[in-house]
Amino acid sequence: MGAGIAAAGFAAVSWPTMGKIAASWVISPVLGGMIAAFFLFIIKSRIIYQEDKIAAARRWVPILVGIMAGAFGSYLALKGIKKIVKIDLQTALLIGGAIAIIVWATMIPVIRKQSEGLENRNKSLKVLFGIPLVVSAALLSFAHGANDVANAVGPLAAIVQVSASGDFTSSFGIPFWVMIIGAFGISFGLFLFGPKLIRMVGNQITKLNPMRAYCVALSAAITVIVASWLGLPVSSTHIAVGGVFGVGFFREWDAERRIRNARLKMPERPAYAPEERRRRKLVRRSHFMTIVAAWIITVPAAAILSATIFFLITSVMGGV
Repeated sequence: MGAGIAAAGFAAVSWPTMGKIAASWVISPVLGGMIAAFFLFIIKSRIIYQEDKIAAARRWVPILVGIMAGAFGSYLALKGIKKIVKIDLQTALLIGGAIAIIVWATMIPVIRKQSEGLENRNKSLKVLFGIPLVVSAALLSFAHGANDVANAVGPLAAIVQVSASGDFTSSFGIPFWVMIIGAFGISFGLFLFGPKLIRMVGNQITKLNPMRAYCVALSAAITVIVASWLGLPVSSTHIAVGGVFGVGFFREWDAERRIRNARLKMPERPAYAPEERRRRKLVRRSHFMTIVAAWIITVPAAAILSATIFFLITSVMGGV
């Protein structure tokens, strides 16, 4: 956008398209957070707070894994199969529903066998969510490559198209070597600079365990499907971070609710001091404000930097 404005003025930008993109920056993380909080509520109310946690997990974990498989199945059908066969959202949802039923039926004996001998406590539940979490993280990474990496490779593909044909108005195919560059770039970037961001999202915003992380991955997949149905371009990164915040804020709300209920049963129990209440907050407000500020600042900063580089290049080329 910055380079386009610098080259041809504000009329060069499709503002309705930019409006949809900007709206998705707000809608997608909020929606991801709400869906993640909802699934954490289901896990807590139907499994963690039950007297027989293992029996509840045997009933609900296959359902949750089936929902995850159905969500990713719908996503892959919507984003992948339609490249081969014409497919609409309703058909993609039917495909996802069929996959969900198959996976649910398959996971029932698997979870039953895996839960044999486990003690009736929360630590045992983490074992049951281990494999589903790894699979959901891998599938979410696949969705990230299909979505966010394409955003970065898009300008390069457009440049290659213009260089080859001189036309940038018609649709064009993506050369294989361009996709290789995108694949290598995301893998190498994750290897070099990913660990710091992984620690930030996975540990420093709020504490995650396999069940909470599973809710984040599942909410990201469902949000991508909903956004595709609404025609909104989304960032899986925004959605995942929104899901982490949703899980953290729900944990705060749930902890406060349990404290209020305990105080109703034991009125003589002293209330926490304001300093103690702030210390017990489960979402680090400094990280929350930093990430929100980064989302706001990076877009105009990138536009200004892009326009500045364009003016520098044109001035140098004009001088030559």
